[in-house]
Amino acid sequence: MKIEENNNFRQLAERLIDYGRAQGADEIEITFYDGREFDVEVRFGRIENLVEASSRYCFIRIFKDRRAASASSSDLNLPALRTLIRKTIKRASLSQPDEFAGLPASAPFKIAVDSLKLYDPEVTRMSSREKIKLALETERIALQDKRISNSFGASFVTNELKTVLVNSRGFSGEYLQTYCNLSLGLQAGQGDRLVEDYWFSSKRHLRELDSPEEVARKAVERTVRQLNPKKIKTSKVPVIFEPTMTSWLLAFLFTCVSGTAVYQQTTFLASRLGEKIGNDNISVIDDGLLPGKLGSRPFDSEGVPTQRTVVLEKGILKNFLCNTYAARKLNLPPTGNGNGHGVVPNNFYLEAGQFTPEQIIKSTREGFLLTRVIGHGLNPVTGDISRGASGLWIKDGEIAFPVSEVTIAGNLGRILQEVDLVGNDLQFENSICGPTIRVAEMTVAGI
Repeated sequence: MKIEENNNFRQLAERLIDYGRAQGADEIEITFYDGREFDVEVRFGRIENLVEASSRYCFIRIFKDRRAASASSSDLNLPALRTLIRKTIKRASLSQPDEFAGLPASAPFKIAVDSLKLYDPEVTRMSSREKIKLALETERIALQDKRISNSFGASFVTNELKTVLVNSRGFSGEYLQTYCNLSLGLQAGQGDRLVEDYWFSSKRHLRELDSPEEVARKAVERTVRQLNPKKIKTSKVPVIFEPTMTSWLLAFLFTCVSGTAVYQQTTFLASRLGEKIGNDNISVIDDGLLPGKLGSRPFDSEGVPTQRTVVLEKGILKNFLCNTYAARKLNLPPTGNGNGHGVVPNNFYLEAGQFTPEQIIKSTREGFLLTRVIGHGLNPVTGDISRGASGLWIKDGEIAFPVSEVTIAGNLGRILQEVDLVGNDLQFENSICGPTIRVAEMTVAGI
């Protein structure tokens, strides 16, 4: 049965809710997921892995006497789901009561699903042969460059997913979404002087996906620019973050503004709502309503409508991001960032500035262009950052040579204060993203 056909999940969910209430549940939430995935991985012109599968399952949350329990099942027969509900109610009675537990209040409005442009029928119409060809062509183009010595393979992935959510507080909603991703990993160099990198393109709509030529070109460019790296002495210099590295930094910021981290007191920002924690260059938004973007959705996994939430406005911490539980703990409104058990981003991004990446590099007399980080070294309690890194050294406004085996160190709070240039190259390739930025000074530890 095709994913776009009506599978009567909503009617089944309503029956299960009636049954759960009759069995003693105070509140009950039923979510059905109906998905189809395709994933091909090729290497040196041959298929190494191929997955084409469909899956359906039901996720149930039950609250009784302020006690919670959840369960899931891929057996969607009514008797099996009724048995699961009875068992989940029984397990809820074994948990500890929590005054903040429970479903969200019904929202006074709903988001128009069609306005979000989450679904592309062209993705569903692609044949397996066409998908495999895209991966093969991407790798073939890259391997024509003689500087490339090895391939980690190319992959093409598509996903289609239907989500249906109904709860006992009157919420009922559903939506379809698609996703496609083309990626390639490469290696260059010889012997013990090997370097590696990758590139990718991820979109909801097939027509917006980068071509095999573009993905291959970027993967080759990013890989070969690292050949023959040099070591540098420890110094304090401006550090330029490429968009992928800005995204990594923003992922750390998201952890620190998550309502879960705030009520658990595991973030250095827990008591700083309303304070200026960054400079005027820093405005960060979480927006689940951007048409066609990867983090967009009409409602979160609890049925709370998504929205545009200003997290930082010209450096001022305006909001934390909360699911229903965190919102109740903090006495704040939920922001539509729930995923059933915690807080997740929608489209969490740093607003773009006015400078091109080339202008940012040209304006840097000497500094470090960060292209990759490795290892751990993030402490949300203090905001401290220390991670292994590689990148490119800038001299007199130009790329001078690649750099490897260094460590960057700093503090997120200070970085937010010292971002002096923000690029205009914001691209929504992930649910967390940002443009090129320059931090006025960080420690780059070398020899």
